[in-house]
Amino acid sequence: MHATMPQTLIFDKDGTLIGFQETWGPYTRDALTDLATPQAPASVLAETIGFDMQTGRYAPESPAIAGTTADVAALLATRDPRSAAEIEALLNARPVRAQPVAPLAPLLDELIAAGHRLAVMTNDAEAPARRQLAEMGVLARFEMVVGYDSGHGAKPHPAPLLAIAEALGTSPGDCTMIGDSTHDLDAARAAGMMGVGVLSGPATAADLAAADAILPDITHLPDWLASRIGSTPQAARPTPR
Repeated sequence: MHATMPQTLIFDKDGTLIGFQETWGPYTRDALTDLATPQAPASVLAETIGFDMQTGRYAPESPAIAGTTADVAALLATRDPRSAAEIEALLNARPVRAQPVAPLAPLLDELIAAGHRLAVMTNDAEAPARRQLAEMGVLARFEMVVGYDSGHGAKPHPAPLLAIAEALGTSPGDCTMIGDSTHDLDAARAAGMMGVGVLSGPATAADLAAADAILPDITHLPDWLASRIGSTPQAARPTPR
């Protein structure tokens, strides 16, 4: 089913298009500082989501890395007097200074010129995801941007990936999901799509061992896609390092 080069590329956002720790570390430290109350100081909120206020980094096992904003808000609400819905709204409204993993515009233009269609499926909310992509000047390159709140659920469920394939009029077998977490790969597998792991997020190659391919980051996509022309899935799978 996957012997020919996929034509629709579905990107995760955090850790794939933008640096996870570089973007969300400063955001989270500021957000928790602002959310803190006498009953729930920032240090307690940070511990709840596996975040280190001193280093500004998430622990590898943090549930926030692959979870949705709603998931994070629900965890914070166990320590915060506000409701999960109120915290979620506050988090989604905060500005984010997204740090791309590489210059995105030329890379995406190269992929489009090669005949690929591009979309984003993120476990972030759709509106802030669109804002971040627009601020980086690349929103128009994507035919669809789907978030956990777009009506199709969140990864690792396959429904949002299948919704993208249906909306773009393509089959799941002609799609590839590119992401930095097991949620991305599990969703791809369940949807009948190829799953490409990238090491630009918190996950290691061992974490992403179930991927059809593991790349250092998305800048390696054009060469990998070109190498797939006329190849078999097994031959196309590089050895993780």
